This record gives sequence, C-alpha cells and structure tokens, in this order.
Amino acid sequence: MQFTLKDKVIMDPKVNDDFEIYLQGIVREWMQVLTLLCMILIPFFLLLDYYTQPPHLHLRFAIYRGATTVLVIIEYLLIRFTHPNRSYPMHGYIISSMISLMIVLMTVDLGGFNSSYYAGLMLVLMAVNILLSWRPIHSVVNGFLVLSIYLGFNIVEDQPFDPRIIVNNLFFLGSTIIITAAISWVRFKLVRSEYLLRAELVGTNQNLDNSRAEVLRARDALWGEMQLAKMIQTALLPRKTSIGRYEVAALMVPTDSVGGDYYDIIDAPNGEKWVGIGDVSGHGVESGLIMMMAQTAIQAIVQQKKMLNPSEVLNEANRVIKENIARLGTDRYMTMMLFRLEDNYLVVSGKHMDLMIYRAQEKKVEMIPTTGSWLGIVDNLGDVLEDHRVPMSVGDIVLLYTDGITEARNQSDELFGEERLIKLLESNAKLPLRQLGTEIFSKVTDFEKVQSDDMTILLLKNKG
Repeated sequence: MQFTLKDKVIMDPKVNDDFEIYLQGIVREWMQVLTLLCMILIPFFLLLDYYTQPPHLHLRFAIYRGATTVLVIIEYLLIRFTHPNRSYPMHGYIISSMISLMIVLMTVDLGGFNSSYYAGLMLVLMAVNILLSWRPIHSVVNGFLVLSIYLGFNIVEDQPFDPRIIVNNLFFLGSTIIITAAISWVRFKLVRSEYLLRAELVGTNQNLDNSRAEVLRARDALWGEMQLAKMIQTALLPRKTSIGRYEVAALMVPTDSVGGDYYDIIDAPNGEKWVGIGDVSGHGVESGLIMMMAQTAIQAIVQQKKMLNPSEVLNEANRVIKENIARLGTDRYMTMMLFRLEDNYLVVSGKHMDLMIYRAQEKKVEMIPTTGSWLGIVDNLGDVLEDHRVPMSVGDIVLLYTDGITEARNQSDELFGEERLIKLLESNAKLPLRQLGTEIFSKVTDFEKVQSDDMTILLLKNKG
C-alpha cells in the first residue's frame, strides 16, 4: 500500500507538531506586518474622513481611530514580545474585532445599515484573512465575527433602513468571507505541502535519498493544476533585501508556462550566507519540478553541514538531481552557480552565465567566465568543479542573470546580448539596487516585445 505525503502528515504526530510550530511562526511574522499596516493606515484614513464625511463627525471619527490605533499598538507589542503559540489566531480575531468595531460605530453615526461605510469591513476581512497564513476555519470564524459585530451594533441602534440595502451589504460581506476563506484554504494547502517537502528532504543523507521518492509521488499534488503552479513556484522564492554585508535584489518574470529559472538567498542557521542562480532546460511542469528539487536539495545540504565549499554542495546536489531526472524519464539538465558570501569576497563555483561585476572604484564592469559542468548530466562533478575566490570591495555590484535576459530577441532577430547588459549596468550603477533591476528588466522587455523565455536577475551589492 502506498501513502501520499498527506497521509504521512496525518500519521506522524511529530511532523504534525513540528508543522504547527512552523505555522505559528509564519502567522506571528505576518501578524506583526498586519499590525504595522494597521498602525499606518488607520490614522491615514482620517484624511479621507475629513474630505468625505460630515464636519460634525470629524472629531468623533478621530477619537475612534486614535483609540483603535492605540489598541493595535498594544497588540503589536504583545505579538512582538511573546513566543508563537496555539493562541495566536486569537490575536487575529482581536485585531479584526477592534477595527470592525471602529468601522461599525462610524456606520451607526452615518445612518446604520443604509451607510456605505460598511465597505471598510471588506478591507478588514481581506487584509486579515489573506495576510495571515492560518487555517481556513480561522478565516471563516473571523468572517462571521466581523459580520456579527456589524449586525449586532446596527440592530441595537434600531435606525430605519432600506431592506434592499441591507441585503446588498450582507451579500457583499458574505461573498468576501467565502472568497477569503477559499484563498486561505489554497494557501494553507501550499504551506503544508511545501513544509512536508522540506521536512522530508532535510536530515541525514539517507533521509534525503528516501524522500526523493516522496517528491516524485508528491508531483501530482504539487503540480496537478497549472493554475496553481505559478503560485507555488513564486511562494518558494525568497523575499530578502539583505544578507550579511550584502544588499540583494531579485526579480523574476516567468513565461506563461511554469518556468525553470532558479534563484535562492539562504541565511543558514550555522551563520553561513549563500546565494544561487540557475536555469533548468526547457519549460513546463517538469522544469519547474526539477527547479524545486534543486532548491530543496541545496537548502538541505547547506543547513545540515558547515564549512562546505560551493563545489562540494553542487556535487552533492547533482547526485540527487541526476537520479531524480532519470526517474522522471526526461533529458533535462540544469545550469547553476552557487556563492558563499564572505565579508570582502565571494567563493563561487558552477557553470552558468558569465559572472558580471561592476567595480565601483573603476566604474567598469568585469566579466568572469564560469567553468565546470551542468547539473544532471554526469554522476560525479568532483573533478570538473572548482571554487574561485572573487574579491568584493564596498560598492561593488554582482549581476547574476539567466539566458532569458541576454538571449531576448527583437523583431529583427537581434539578441539583446552581453554588451547591452554591460552598458546598462555601468550607466545605472548609482541607482538603488531594486530600481537598477527594474530598469534592466524594462529595457529588456522593451527590446523583446514578446517574452519567449523566463527572465531572472539577482543583484548583490557590498554595502560595507
């Protein structure tokens, strides 16, 4: 009898317990983001009140918003200085209740059920239920809590209303609850699947070997519906803007199908900092799956072991990737370049696009060819991979990219090429890093008009 990944989660209490702790941590992080947004937006919307609402209500609305902001700040401090636990959904309910109460009091002042100010409750539902990666049942409970506050206070006030308006309001609020609950369900399913995949592949080498079969059996669950494939792929990409002494900016634009571009920014528990970029041949579900395998394998290796050189990490990852490619019955391969970040230099290995470095002192770009072999072709890369030490002065910028950038073609079948990319980097190096990446993407997309391949850029800048 074969078991799916979902079956194993259900049967293994330890995995379930670990997942709960993991989920609580995610909810806690997003709860802090949510409260910070509330602290900014609740007072900010007072400007709209002053512009759109009756003058005699301005002071009252300011009091409502001020009191709610203070309560949200208290909630933020409670969340910030407490450890994640099973009661964390209560904080979400409390935040929703406080803001909903403020909005409902305003609707009462503006005419009760007949007031269109109730629309603010839909913003509350969307913000809380979509931002927090909690279980779908929490989104449902939170929705009915907000709805109860709206109905309760307006019923108690007993103001005259048009039945058609209340039906309209309840219809839109109910629809918002259903939509946000559905999004919560999809997100929770993705988070759980992604966690189990990582849990199976992180551990001893034996566990890594055993879990490869689980990844293949999980393929249908993770990639069964193309509509969710891009969402899954995007959800696994890092969002870091700095790592160690380096500022980072990453941008990826896949094609319409699932892409095979890879990048990762890893701050390992042992203190080591890693960055990687690569490209799986072809497109579609197979390429996307191999990309996920590579990402998971690289993360598992660098988090398990310490003081490895990039060539050693790539050699071990190659063994996993090649075996899985063979089991898939495909002829895919993968280019990859892996960096270990040190304060004033990078240790790099792998075969990918040439390394492009803007030297701040000379204000010129240096090109460093990459050597080695692609992943997934030979069993052992130990004899062909080398580690290179690349010095990085303060202000130096590394531009990593996939072939979708330089091989973009215009209507005259001309390649965008490295020369255009070098000129772009040199002429825009003073821009903020994220803006620099956006400018490069803009020029490439203007040049190509119709995108034919995945495009990825990863920028590193030694900020000193």
